[in-house]
Formats: sequence, structure tokens, C-alpha cells
Amino acid sequence: MLSHVELCVSDLDRSAEFWDWLLRLLGYQALQSWAHGRSWQLNGFYLVLVQTADAHVGASYHRKRTGLNHLAFTAHNRDQVDEVTQALRERGGRVLYEDRHPHAGGPGHYAVFFEDPDRIKVELVAPSEAAEDGRDDGVKVQRQGR
Repeated sequence: MLSHVELCVSDLDRSAEFWDWLLRLLGYQALQSWAHGRSWQLNGFYLVLVQTADAHVGASYHRKRTGLNHLAFTAHNRDQVDEVTQALRERGGRVLYEDRHPHAGGPGHYAVFFEDPDRIKVELVAPSEAAEDGRDDGVKVQRQGR
């Protein structure tokens, strides 16, 4: 089980506002707040944001470089994916792969892909229909190099 993820961000206040909005929708609770960081937790896992040091803030993130490609969160159901998609659009957020939304991950994959303020790709994926009906565990690994 994953313990935590720590993301360095270029503007802590801007990123914290975005992540607080998203994570609270998903059931996370604020955990800590300090001068250079924030954290949220759910079920023993926590996500941490820390302000990038001034010496490194100029180097921007890109998901195609070596390192993290994206973070994927599980939605409660397809309705939640749709609600978050609409809220992202209302907030002026960038929904990725609009031409294939909500099946950009493949025909059986119902998700929204979007970016945080530093362009870190985030995915919110609904459980499979079979998992929602209790017919399987909903775990599927998809590799499409997006």
C-alpha cells in the first residue's frame, strides 16, 4: 500500500487551493498546514504539497520527462467523474483528451484527465461497471502512453 506522495509545486497557495478543492470532493481531509506545505489524508494515505525552493522553481514539470506521468484517483462512480468534469470546466480547468472524453483510457475506462496548476496530469477514474455491481474488483491496468 502506498503511504504518501509529496509534490513540489511552484506556487503553494495556488496549488493548495486547487488540490484542497479536488481532494475534499474525493473525501480527503486536511491534515497539516505549515509555511511551506500542506497535506491531506484519506484511509491512511496522504498527499503532501511543498513549495519548490527558489533555486529550482524555474524548471517546469512535464509528464513526458523521466519521472511521474500522472496521479490517478478512484471516483465513487461515473456520476462523480461527470460532476468533477463539469466543475473543472466551470473553474476554467483544462480537461485533457476532450475528443475522447470520458473514454480516453479505452472503451471500458470511464475517466476524466486534467492538469493541476503546475500541469501535473491527474486522472479521476470510475470503478468498472462490473465493480460497481459487485461482479469484480475493478482493478485493470491500462498502458497507452498518454
